[in-house]
Amino acid sequence: MILLLPAALAACDRQSPPPEQDTAQANAATSGEVAPASGQADKDSAFNYKLDRSKAGTPAPDFAFLDPDGGEKTLKDFAGKPMLVNLWATWCTPCVAEMPTLDRIAATYGPKGLAVLTISQDNQGLKVVKPFFAKHNLPHLKGWADPETEFGFSYATGLLPTTVIYDAQGKEMVRVIGAMDWEGPEAKALIDAAMAS
Repeated sequence: MILLLPAALAACDRQSPPPEQDTAQANAATSGEVAPASGQADKDSAFNYKLDRSKAGTPAPDFAFLDPDGGEKTLKDFAGKPMLVNLWATWCTPCVAEMPTLDRIAATYGPKGLAVLTISQDNQGLKVVKPFFAKHNLPHLKGWADPETEFGFSYATGLLPTTVIYDAQGKEMVRVIGAMDWEGPEAKALIDAAMAS
Protein backbone atom coordinates (compact mmCIF):
# COMPACT_ATOMS: atom_id res chain seq x y z
CA MET A 1 0.00 0.00 0.00
CA ILE A 2 2.83 2.41 0.81
CA LEU A 3 4.27 1.79 -2.66
CA LEU A 4 1.02 3.02 -4.25
CA LEU A 5 1.23 6.45 -2.59
CA PRO A 6 3.85 7.92 -5.00
CA ALA A 7 1.81 6.69 -7.95
CA ALA A 8 -1.36 8.23 -6.53
CA LEU A 9 0.38 11.56 -6.05
CA ALA A 10 2.00 11.50 -9.48
CA ALA A 11 -1.15 12.26 -11.45
CA CYS A 12 -4.91 12.00 -11.26
CA ASP A 13 -6.84 9.38 -13.19
CA ARG A 14 -9.17 11.38 -15.42
CA GLN A 15 -11.78 8.63 -15.43
CA SER A 16 -12.33 8.83 -11.66
CA PRO A 17 -14.22 12.08 -11.03
CA PRO A 18 -17.58 12.40 -9.13
CA PRO A 19 -19.38 11.77 -6.92
CA GLU A 20 -16.66 13.42 -4.83
CA GLN A 21 -14.17 13.48 -7.72
CA ASP A 22 -11.56 11.65 -5.64
CA THR A 23 -8.02 11.41 -6.89
CA ALA A 24 -6.98 7.96 -8.01
CA GLN A 25 -3.83 6.00 -8.66
CA ALA A 26 -2.07 6.83 -11.90
CA ASN A 27 -1.81 3.80 -14.14
CA ALA A 28 -2.54 4.88 -17.67
CA ALA A 29 -0.38 3.65 -20.49
CA THR A 30 0.33 6.11 -23.24
CA SER A 31 1.35 5.27 -26.75
CA GLY A 32 4.06 6.83 -28.79
CA GLU A 33 7.32 8.31 -27.68
CA VAL A 34 6.85 8.87 -23.97
CA ALA A 35 10.07 9.35 -22.08
CA PRO A 36 10.53 9.71 -18.34
CA ALA A 37 11.62 13.23 -17.59
CA SER A 38 15.20 13.70 -16.60
CA GLY A 39 14.69 16.87 -14.59
CA GLN A 40 12.02 15.71 -12.18
CA ALA A 41 11.91 17.26 -8.74
CA ASP A 42 12.96 15.28 -5.69
CA LYS A 43 10.98 12.36 -4.26
CA ASP A 44 9.26 14.55 -1.63
CA SER A 45 7.69 16.70 -4.32
CA ALA A 46 4.28 16.38 -5.96
CA PHE A 47 5.95 16.78 -9.36
CA ASN A 48 6.20 13.65 -11.48
CA TYR A 49 5.77 13.64 -15.24
CA LYS A 50 6.60 12.14 -18.62
CA LEU A 51 7.20 13.87 -21.92
CA ASP A 52 5.39 12.70 -25.06
CA ARG A 53 6.52 14.03 -28.45
CA SER A 54 4.61 11.44 -30.51
CA LYS A 55 1.92 13.96 -31.56
CA ALA A 56 4.36 16.76 -32.49
CA GLY A 57 3.09 18.69 -35.51
CA THR A 58 -0.58 17.92 -34.83
CA PRO A 59 -2.81 21.01 -35.15
CA ALA A 60 -4.53 22.31 -32.02
CA PRO A 61 -8.13 21.10 -31.62
CA ASP A 62 -10.82 23.59 -32.58
CA PHE A 63 -13.69 22.89 -30.17
CA ALA A 64 -15.01 25.55 -27.80
CA PHE A 65 -14.37 25.93 -24.08
CA LEU A 66 -15.66 28.47 -21.55
CA ASP A 67 -13.91 31.68 -20.66
CA PRO A 68 -14.14 32.95 -17.04
CA ASP A 69 -17.29 34.95 -17.90
CA GLY A 70 -19.09 31.97 -19.46
CA GLY A 71 -18.44 32.96 -23.08
CA GLU A 72 -16.95 30.56 -25.59
CA LYS A 73 -13.38 30.54 -26.89
CA THR A 74 -11.32 28.21 -29.05
CA LEU A 75 -7.56 27.84 -29.27
CA LYS A 76 -7.79 29.64 -32.62
CA ASP A 77 -8.61 32.78 -30.63
CA PHE A 78 -4.96 32.70 -29.54
CA ALA A 79 -3.57 32.30 -33.06
CA GLY A 80 -0.10 33.63 -33.65
CA LYS A 81 1.00 33.00 -30.05
CA PRO A 82 2.72 29.99 -28.57
CA MET A 83 0.36 28.31 -26.11
CA LEU A 84 0.70 26.25 -22.97
CA VAL A 85 -2.62 24.41 -22.51
CA ASN A 86 -2.92 22.83 -19.08
CA LEU A 87 -5.75 20.40 -18.33
CA TRP A 88 -6.46 20.17 -14.63
CA ALA A 89 -9.26 19.73 -12.08
CA THR A 90 -9.99 21.23 -8.68
CA TRP A 91 -10.04 17.75 -7.10
CA CYS A 92 -6.63 16.75 -8.52
CA THR A 93 -3.89 17.28 -5.91
CA PRO A 94 -0.94 17.30 -8.38
CA CYS A 95 -2.86 19.73 -10.61
CA VAL A 96 -3.33 22.14 -7.72
CA ALA A 97 0.32 21.71 -6.67
CA GLU A 98 1.63 22.91 -10.05
CA MET A 99 -0.76 25.88 -10.35
CA PRO A 100 1.49 28.40 -8.52
CA THR A 101 4.38 27.58 -10.87
CA LEU A 102 2.07 28.02 -13.87
CA ASP A 103 0.97 31.37 -12.46
CA ARG A 104 4.57 32.55 -12.22
CA ILE A 105 5.25 31.31 -15.78
CA ALA A 106 2.22 33.31 -16.97
CA ALA A 107 3.61 36.37 -15.17
CA THR A 108 7.04 35.96 -16.79
CA TYR A 109 6.15 34.76 -20.29
CA GLY A 110 2.63 36.17 -20.76
CA PRO A 111 3.94 39.70 -21.49
CA LYS A 112 6.34 38.12 -24.01
CA GLY A 113 3.45 36.48 -25.90
CA LEU A 114 2.89 33.03 -24.32
CA ALA A 115 -0.78 32.18 -23.77
CA VAL A 116 -1.05 30.11 -20.58
CA LEU A 117 -4.47 28.44 -20.56
CA THR A 118 -5.44 26.41 -17.50
CA ILE A 119 -8.56 24.61 -18.70
CA SER A 120 -10.49 22.82 -15.96
CA GLN A 121 -11.86 19.37 -16.69
CA ASP A 122 -14.30 19.54 -13.75
CA ASN A 123 -17.70 18.46 -14.97
CA GLN A 124 -19.29 21.24 -12.88
CA GLY A 125 -17.42 23.80 -15.00
CA LEU A 126 -17.27 27.40 -13.85
CA LYS A 127 -19.42 26.56 -10.82
CA VAL A 128 -16.31 25.06 -9.14
CA VAL A 129 -13.60 26.89 -11.08
CA LYS A 130 -14.66 30.39 -10.00
CA PRO A 131 -14.53 29.59 -6.25
CA PHE A 132 -11.16 27.86 -6.74
CA PHE A 133 -9.66 30.98 -8.32
CA ALA A 134 -11.31 33.20 -5.70
CA LYS A 135 -9.69 31.12 -2.94
CA HIS A 136 -6.19 30.77 -4.43
CA ASN A 137 -3.82 33.61 -5.23
CA LEU A 138 -3.24 33.05 -8.96
CA PRO A 139 -3.45 36.57 -10.42
CA HIS A 140 -1.84 35.73 -13.77
CA LEU A 141 -4.08 32.77 -14.63
CA LYS A 142 -7.70 32.68 -15.71
CA GLY A 143 -10.33 30.10 -14.87
CA TRP A 144 -11.16 28.48 -18.21
CA ALA A 145 -13.47 25.45 -18.19
CA ASP A 146 -14.24 22.46 -20.38
CA PRO A 147 -17.12 20.75 -18.54
CA GLU A 148 -17.70 18.38 -21.46
CA THR A 149 -14.02 17.30 -21.14
CA GLU A 150 -13.53 17.54 -24.90
CA PHE A 151 -9.85 18.39 -24.42
CA GLY A 152 -9.36 15.42 -22.11
CA PHE A 153 -10.93 13.04 -24.60
CA SER A 154 -9.02 14.60 -27.50
CA TYR A 155 -5.63 14.37 -25.78
CA ALA A 156 -6.51 10.89 -24.47
CA THR A 157 -3.74 10.61 -21.90
CA GLY A 158 -6.15 9.46 -19.18
CA LEU A 159 -4.28 11.55 -16.60
CA LEU A 160 -4.46 14.99 -15.07
CA PRO A 161 -2.66 17.21 -15.22
CA THR A 162 -1.80 17.02 -18.88
CA THR A 163 -0.17 20.02 -20.54
CA VAL A 164 0.31 20.49 -24.26
CA ILE A 165 2.69 23.11 -25.61
CA TYR A 166 1.90 24.55 -29.05
CA ASP A 167 4.13 26.66 -31.27
CA ALA A 168 2.99 30.03 -32.63
CA GLN A 169 1.50 28.27 -35.67
CA GLY A 170 -0.83 26.18 -33.47
CA LYS A 171 1.11 22.93 -33.94
CA GLU A 172 1.75 20.64 -31.00
CA MET A 173 5.35 20.48 -29.81
CA VAL A 174 5.22 18.29 -26.69
CA ARG A 175 2.87 16.88 -24.08
CA VAL A 176 3.71 16.85 -20.40
CA ILE A 177 1.76 14.06 -18.73
CA GLY A 178 1.68 14.62 -14.99
CA ALA A 179 2.66 17.55 -12.79
CA MET A 180 5.77 19.56 -13.64
CA ASP A 181 7.61 22.32 -11.82
CA TRP A 182 7.17 24.89 -14.57
CA GLU A 183 10.07 26.93 -13.22
CA GLY A 184 12.55 24.05 -13.51
CA PRO A 185 15.25 23.84 -16.20
CA GLU A 186 13.46 21.23 -18.33
CA ALA A 187 10.23 23.26 -18.33
CA LYS A 188 12.15 26.41 -19.19
CA ALA A 189 13.72 24.66 -22.19
CA LEU A 190 10.27 23.55 -23.42
CA ILE A 191 8.81 27.04 -23.03
CA ASP A 192 11.83 28.71 -24.62
CA ALA A 193 11.49 26.41 -27.65
CA ALA A 194 7.84 27.43 -28.02
CA MET A 195 8.72 31.10 -27.64
CA ALA A 196 11.31 30.78 -30.42
CA SER A 197 8.74 29.27 -32.83
